Amino acid sequence: MAASSAADRAAVAAHLASFRRIGITRPGLRAASVAVCVLLRQDVPCLLITRRAAGLRNHSGQWALPGGSCEPRESAGETALRELREETGVVAGAGDVLGTLDDYATRSGFLITPVVVWGGPVGTLVRQSSEVARIHVIPLADFDHPPELLRIPESPAPVLRLALLGGHVYAPTAAVIHQFCQLALHGLTTRVAHFEQPVFAWR
Repeated sequence: MAASSAADRAAVAAHLASFRRIGITRPGLRAASVAVCVLLRQDVPCLLITRRAAGLRNHSGQWALPGGSCEPRESAGETALRELREETGVVAGAGDVLGTLDDYATRSGFLITPVVVWGGPVGTLVRQSSEVARIHVIPLADFDHPPELLRIPESPAPVLRLALLGGHVYAPTAAVIHQFCQLALHGLTTRVAHFEQPVFAWR
């Protein structure tokens, strides 16, 4: 590992070590996990994000972090690593898990635990065609800007979204990315679980 890569990993790990995550206990929600996977492209820290396949029953066509429901007796970290491998071909181990962010309860019935994974240099990415339409590797710096907060009549809480590739990514994915970037790039603790999701993501 190059010196700069080791320094980047150590910095992210240090910020996560000092982060006091907030877990959620809410009966009736299905446990799930997503991988906040940091990859290096020419020594530039990037985030792996996918566009979900159009034919999926839930959240088709939306931006997403690799993830899914936890299987019985599977930890959040194990779920994130499995889903990361299945959806994108990125193979990481337990030693590459740097920490976890705040839980996020979704309108569609999931309790998401974001797991930060150090994926190292970008290798060959292999998408799971049944679930993933595209895989993107985006520099973290591209997400380092204030999010947009939108008001909707259906909720008193604002919807959080971030600009991405000429469009937008919305909470919960945008909320997780924003919290991670604030922590990883600036060492700031920013709570995001209270932000709303757009109505199209409630199903």
